[in-house]
Amino acid sequence: MGEAITSSILNIEPMDLSIAGFSKDTLKGEVALVTGGSSNVGLGYARALAQAGAKVVIADINEVTGNEAERVINAENAPDTALFVKCDVSLEDDVKNLAKKAFEKFGKVDILVNNAMNMRLNGLVMSSPVSDLDKSYAISGRGVMLAIKEFVPAMIERGHGVVTYSPTQFHYSLPMIGAPIYCAGKAAATSIIMSLANEIKGSGVSVFCLMPTGVGRFDEDHKPPVPDWAPKRDTKTIPNVPGFNTFAYPPEAAGAAMVYCIVNAPKLHGSGVALHEALEAMNFPYPNPETIKPREKSRRLTDKELTLVFLNMGSGFQNFSE
Repeated sequence: MGEAITSSILNIEPMDLSIAGFSKDTLKGEVALVTGGSSNVGLGYARALAQAGAKVVIADINEVTGNEAERVINAENAPDTALFVKCDVSLEDDVKNLAKKAFEKFGKVDILVNNAMNMRLNGLVMSSPVSDLDKSYAISGRGVMLAIKEFVPAMIERGHGVVTYSPTQFHYSLPMIGAPIYCAGKAAATSIIMSLANEIKGSGVSVFCLMPTGVGRFDEDHKPPVPDWAPKRDTKTIPNVPGFNTFAYPPEAAGAAMVYCIVNAPKLHGSGVALHEALEAMNFPYPNPETIKPREKSRRLTDKELTLVFLNMGSGFQNFSE
């Protein structure tokens, strides 16, 4: 690695994917598009994909951070590695312009990483205006479908491609994970992605979800407050995430996990995995490996089981009495 690139705008740390076994040849010749790619986990994805050899299109509504993300990635790799396109993924004209600019610059898109979302849409069901839910669906559900319609047909035609989505939760929100309105839009997009996996099975295009819950960079003395509706806990007593001496997973680690999942995308087709599962599967070189606890082995659910498992919510008729 050369000299680390710094930024006065973006909150980044040096990234070196060689420690995880990736090189510039890992995704050489691939073109990736990351929505919401100018900050936090989206930026981690974009930087990792570029370092693994892919050309990267950064789609984001924030022009300042988007241009800086393009500069950083080009400085870390080589000129013309990254392209920023200002885009509101909920607007069809913007997504069509995004496709136009991406194809003009790189000729194709092989990897579509749907990641964009507005984290301020995190209110409760009872206290949020319906307009917040509309916005949540517009970015997640509508935005994902618009991107699929623009980029996936060409992947199917070539018989090559990867489509992925970053949900916060696959189903519904939990305390300290994400609030209901935010997760409702994410759940809709996850459903679209998993349905797409069944729809285009055998086409050569792999579809999966990677759940990056808990990614961010926080001051240890100023951890985010517990939501009013969540069980009350002193945030200073919340343990660091396993494997790291930090409150949250670094975006750079999430980027490495995304590269690993994309490399193994055919095996993940139709699946959703959590970030910690990907890091464990790739034997990520944790800075604090002694904090990792062995997990029980799991098996992959069949398509039927995957469908039926979400029909069960709560205890149902268990302990039911008249």
